[in-house]
Amino acid sequence: MSVECRDAIVDEPVGSAISSALLAHYDVHARDLPWRISPAARRAGAGLDPYRVWLSEVMLQQTTVAAVTGYFQRFTDRWPTVEALAAAPEEDVLAAWAGLGYYARARNLIACARAVAGAHGGQFPQTEAGLLALPGVGDYTAAAIAAIAFDEPAAVVDANVERVVARLFAIATPLPAARPEIRTCTARITPRERPGDFAQAMMDLGATICTVRNPSCLICPLASHCAARAAGMAEALPIKPPRKAKPQRTGTAWWIELDGQVLLVQRPGKGMLGGMRALPDDGWSARADGHAEPPVTGQWQVIEAAVGHVFTHFSLELALALYRGPQIDKVAIENLNGIWWPVEQIAEAGLPTLFAKAATVAIQHR
Repeated sequence: MSVECRDAIVDEPVGSAISSALLAHYDVHARDLPWRISPAARRAGAGLDPYRVWLSEVMLQQTTVAAVTGYFQRFTDRWPTVEALAAAPEEDVLAAWAGLGYYARARNLIACARAVAGAHGGQFPQTEAGLLALPGVGDYTAAAIAAIAFDEPAAVVDANVERVVARLFAIATPLPAARPEIRTCTARITPRERPGDFAQAMMDLGATICTVRNPSCLICPLASHCAARAAGMAEALPIKPPRKAKPQRTGTAWWIELDGQVLLVQRPGKGMLGGMRALPDDGWSARADGHAEPPVTGQWQVIEAAVGHVFTHFSLELALALYRGPQIDKVAIENLNGIWWPVEQIAEAGLPTLFAKAATVAIQHR
């Protein structure tokens, strides 16, 4: 049975007890992450750079901490301020993002950096409402930046927090219908003092203790407050809808090499892998298979199902076709609007993962 998040259940003493227990645990066990400062330094008055908070939160959307850490360090080394990122060529930022996935985030990152550097004079808005007005900043990201960077008591709810709160209050309403109640409960246990640390403590708890499978209830600092643990149903929550089968698509990528250079194209600014450098392909998409018609006539070596890749809404099997002759004239493929890239430097092209894998297969079959 779902425990509704009413004032009678999450009153001030209950919320205070929960936040106090969690913050005490966080002060000892906080994860050491490159975009954070320690709880001790924060209590001593050290402030967080909103740019680093924003950048980390955008990168962490639907991506693990382990995957993000290296990218975050490279981005901040190369572009240490929002003004530096705003001034960077878009193709450089997209190339640096390559491999991190969900490339719309990178395009939104550039748009947001330019908005902050331009319209806001390099300063991020300090309120949740102000942050929501920035390009690519949604409810979660605005709340996270407001709480962590500016100590605004915003309700920060990512997948980890969603799981913790659903278990804490035994919210058995299936997702996504449960989300308004989860957000209400989160708001009622978020303290006015140290809301940023509380948000990060909740994330840490979900990532390390209140995990999807086999939650470590015996060492959880909120075990005595957890209704799902008391009911013996912690691992069953939150209830998620059944996954829909992803459609399977097929396509072909074309490897055209001449004099040690391979032809790359820049994908359209909007849509799948928008704005990224890539191998030419046959127009596959989430809605349809590719047409498999080569861009130029000639002899092609086709490697069937050379690369498999899973996108958010579909799976793709990508064949790879290598041009084998006759000798191609660069002028003959000018209509592809491509660029010739040294094969030996292909790792520097910033290809998205799908095409980076295809390039590896092509080089093995040259």
